[in-house]
Amino acid sequence: MNTWKCLLAILLLVNVSAIAQQPRYQSSPMVIPEHPLPSLTRTVDRSLQSRLEKRLRENRSWASLVRRKKMAFGIVDLTHIDSPRFACINGNIMMYAASLPKIAILLAAFQAFEDGELEETTELINELSKMIRYSSNEAATRMIDLLGFERIEAVLRNPRYQLFDADRGGGLWVGKRYAKLGRRYPDPIKGLSHAATVNQVCRFYYLLVTGRLINPHRSQQMLEILSDPGLHHKFVNILERRAPKARLFRKSGTWKIWHADSVLVWGPERHYILVGLVEDPQGEQILRDLVVVVEEMLHN
Repeated sequence: MNTWKCLLAILLLVNVSAIAQQPRYQSSPMVIPEHPLPSLTRTVDRSLQSRLEKRLRENRSWASLVRRKKMAFGIVDLTHIDSPRFACINGNIMMYAASLPKIAILLAAFQAFEDGELEETTELINELSKMIRYSSNEAATRMIDLLGFERIEAVLRNPRYQLFDADRGGGLWVGKRYAKLGRRYPDPIKGLSHAATVNQVCRFYYLLVTGRLINPHRSQQMLEILSDPGLHHKFVNILERRAPKARLFRKSGTWKIWHADSVLVWGPERHYILVGLVEDPQGEQILRDLVVVVEEMLHN
């Protein structure tokens, strides 16, 4: 009898261990539309926009940052991916974004692979993975040296993507190596070296998740590199606790008082994009707190 009890206990332990080791929600976020999709910035949801503005006004510190254009934030609810609900604050304000614009280097590299201008090797894929998952400045600088600022800019300005559009506040920009030495190639609007607008980063993720950055195959490759972030701060710090089974596709950035984060959240009961840019010493905590606000807004 004792033997049977021992066997039963072992089986229970094995089952509990198996449940604990189950992988995160593994459904692919790639959704290929069967018909043309609307421009993201034309899908502003009045209700979501109103609620976001109200929540930010309730916090005096946040309201002050927004008023002084030192805080920008965007949400894209992808519950129905072919009709997203979009809301943003200071969406077209270009801000210094530290390492977040490394997503522009990622896109430019894969465009070069696709166009046959750069050989796609295991070594380069590993460099891109280090650049995104662990925000390696060394890897980013090596990729910039291979691609050149002009090629990166050309990809961002490509009419297919329009991830930098001077008529809409600018967008993603990479104008300096992530190193002390090297020339500057500042953006033509504010003269920043590494910059972004919330709207264009939201568009980057939306184009990616719908297979429209280069093509579905290349979009899927870039999504894989953006998955499983190696840094667990800002948005990820909160999301790993609130949505432990969700897949996170993410790139962040920090330098001094400039804090940036961006994430595609894909998991049970939640499908959305978040982008935040904050110029403030408390930016790290502000971005964490904003995740809680959005989770409440989308699930209440």
